[in-house]
Amino acid sequence: MTTALTRGAAKAPAVLVLEDGRIFRGRAYGAVGETFGEAVFSTGMTGYQETLTDPSYHRQVVVMTAPHVGNTGVNDEDPESGRIWVSGYVVRDPARVTSSWRSRRTLDEELAAQGVVGISGVDTRALTRHLRERGAMRVGIFSGETLADEAELLARVKDAPQMKGADLSAEVATKEAYVVPAIGAKKFTVAAVDLGIKGMTPHRMAERGIEVHVLPATATAEDVYAVAPDGVFFSNGPGDPATADGPVSVMRAVLERGTPLFGICFGNQILGRALGFGTYKLKYGHRGINQPVQDRTTGKVEVTAHNHGFAVDAPLDTVSETPYGRAEVSHVCLNDNVVEGLRLLDRPAFSVQYHPEAAAGPHDAAYLFDRFTALMEAERA
Repeated sequence: MTTALTRGAAKAPAVLVLEDGRIFRGRAYGAVGETFGEAVFSTGMTGYQETLTDPSYHRQVVVMTAPHVGNTGVNDEDPESGRIWVSGYVVRDPARVTSSWRSRRTLDEELAAQGVVGISGVDTRALTRHLRERGAMRVGIFSGETLADEAELLARVKDAPQMKGADLSAEVATKEAYVVPAIGAKKFTVAAVDLGIKGMTPHRMAERGIEVHVLPATATAEDVYAVAPDGVFFSNGPGDPATADGPVSVMRAVLERGTPLFGICFGNQILGRALGFGTYKLKYGHRGINQPVQDRTTGKVEVTAHNHGFAVDAPLDTVSETPYGRAEVSHVCLNDNVVEGLRLLDRPAFSVQYHPEAAAGPHDAAYLFDRFTALMEAERA
């Protein structure tokens, strides 16, 4: 929830108020005004433009752990969607000049143009340590020459909605279906349920000869099969997976028919629920482009791009019996043993908790699109 007034003058004072009462002061960055959301931190040292335009960050205030942000400015080629989705942005030292030939405007200008309220000059190391110790929580950023007293600001932060229980995917997904054509010869057709999809995801499939029909988050099983898909994909997205009863129902219909299925991020949590597992909120989540994950089917360790605050509650070391056959945890985070992937052993379905499209890198997980293609090839054969 954001109320923006005008472009943030660097001289305007700003204050960041956490729901536990801790306060950080700085200067306006982007738009001047006020905004509320869930305070989270991202550990990537590059790729801030992809982060800002990732629909999964809807209603979140992102704290950048990299101290210097904005060096490469903003271009028109790298956005993952048609707008910035973060509710607010927190940086320590904003770049004074841009240093990329691709830059069209500064990050400050882009934030201001889209009404995104931010704050600079904050000790983001101290803020990140606080969130690691206390957990992700509600936050407000307020800027302008006249600010209310701290008690009033804190009360307004506590009145803001929480992320737990939030049903947000339909707010960020496409309203109308559209098609991303295959690059080169068409090999397969995939129905992609948009729960907050990033633009690079259908592009990665198109590179493999897949024609992608992107469908709204409210799509039914009938909508999915109306495009005669060889495979079905469930995307990333924001919010609490416990609220996503509609997508869970659609996924169960896909599992019943045995169509090859691939889910990422929110889609991994949807698969977990479809199989009968629970989900839970992580203390502070995984966000950034440097998270180590092991593919337990091969033993390979990959560095991956993450953005999730919820996880699947599934047993790590046993094969589980589900209504759709046996299932197991296929990937695990090496930092904290969080479930990072699921796969069925008796049906062509799998998912991962991270982002194999990874537009800003790394590209260790790109093979997962090939794995999906192999499932469709096997099913056709």
